[in-house]
Amino acid sequence: IGAAFVRACKREEACAMFIDGLMLRKEGVAACAQAITEGLLLASYSYDRYKSNGSSESSSRDGVPFDPQEFVADSFSAARGEGTKQAFKLITKEKDSANKGVSRAVTVCRSVAMARDLINEPAGSMTPPVLAGVAQAVAEETGLNSTVLGPEEIAEHAMGGVIGVSKGSVAGPRFVSLTNTGGTIFGRKAGRTDSKPVVLVGKGVTFDSGGLSLKTAGGMETMKTDMSGAAAVISVMAALGDLGIKAPVFGLTPIVENMPSGSAMRPGDVLRARNGKTIEVLNTDAEGRLILADALSVAEELKPKAIIDFATLTGACIVALGDQIAGLMGNDEALIAEIEASSRKTGERVWHLPLPAEYRKHIDSEIADIKNIGAAGQAGTLSAGLFLKEFVGSSPWAHLDIAGPARSNTDDSYFKKGGTGFGVRLALDYLSGV
Repeated sequence: IGAAFVRACKREEACAMFIDGLMLRKEGVAACAQAITEGLLLASYSYDRYKSNGSSESSSRDGVPFDPQEFVADSFSAARGEGTKQAFKLITKEKDSANKGVSRAVTVCRSVAMARDLINEPAGSMTPPVLAGVAQAVAEETGLNSTVLGPEEIAEHAMGGVIGVSKGSVAGPRFVSLTNTGGTIFGRKAGRTDSKPVVLVGKGVTFDSGGLSLKTAGGMETMKTDMSGAAAVISVMAALGDLGIKAPVFGLTPIVENMPSGSAMRPGDVLRARNGKTIEVLNTDAEGRLILADALSVAEELKPKAIIDFATLTGACIVALGDQIAGLMGNDEALIAEIEASSRKTGERVWHLPLPAEYRKHIDSEIADIKNIGAAGQAGTLSAGLFLKEFVGSSPWAHLDIAGPARSNTDDSYFKKGGTGFGVRLALDYLSGV
């Protein structure tokens, strides 16, 4: 309704809506005001950094990356709606409750807009070092603790998947950790010890050419969106303080660029992930699971309450569920149920898919512990989920394959063509109940 209201009022300078008659499912004024406001703000989003009449002056020029701190500030101001001429007013008898819902919606949509901006930025200026810089700038602005590892440190920490995928690119990899605990990662004290953290993991492939298993020209057109998982995680972390979320949370994002070159990873290579398992790489375009293997291994070392990863992982998931529903897999029914509840509440739709034990043989390798692709033409999304399961140990874990809903191909409802920021609203709703 909020999105439709924006479209209906497109040529009006000011519009008002009386919301007392819109109480749906007995949710109350606050929830209704939040939903309406989210629709208003998300439908009003636009990305115009590179248009001649665009509002931003801090976008990159001639391939020179912009300053990450300026990018964060610019994204946040755009999400707040500063500089817009249109005004919206919600009318209700319960002003305090409505204001509570509106305030939460503004914070949430600020993060969604930030994720959309990161995804929509061209890959030539959103390289691994730049995206890591944005994460650091977010930490500085929101009071998070940040750790950023460069290529040498990543190698020291035995992240063979991250190193392998990044070998073909001149842009070195990064591994980013953000947390609200004041703690660190890699075996050192992880902040508060009275409760286990929730660990969010986001796939951060800033551009995916397929590597030596090269994609088609058409297949590469939207591959700047292959870091949508990382964008979602960084943006979720940015909102924790403003939403009053006190539970300890870590956001881990392995960030790489998958490119072909003389130094690139080759089909047939064997990589060793951080948890010691070896992986035979038979297709370099199945790279996301390789970097997630390392990140999930780190997440498991934190002895978490839950691990949730977001990844544009498989085209097979789009074949199965289309472009509006994410595939949901995992090893813990209670965690799956909680995510499904947040999905229903936010409208970020998921569908629970199985991880059949009998399909584990699909990723058996002749020479290594596992291989990075499953049986040809069979259950590609499930074999990818089974691959990731090898790296979470006994920790409660859920995997969201967001390959479809991470990008909208049309202007529809509260979506604009391009990155959607899928997962931000769902994750923030889940974390608010932890």
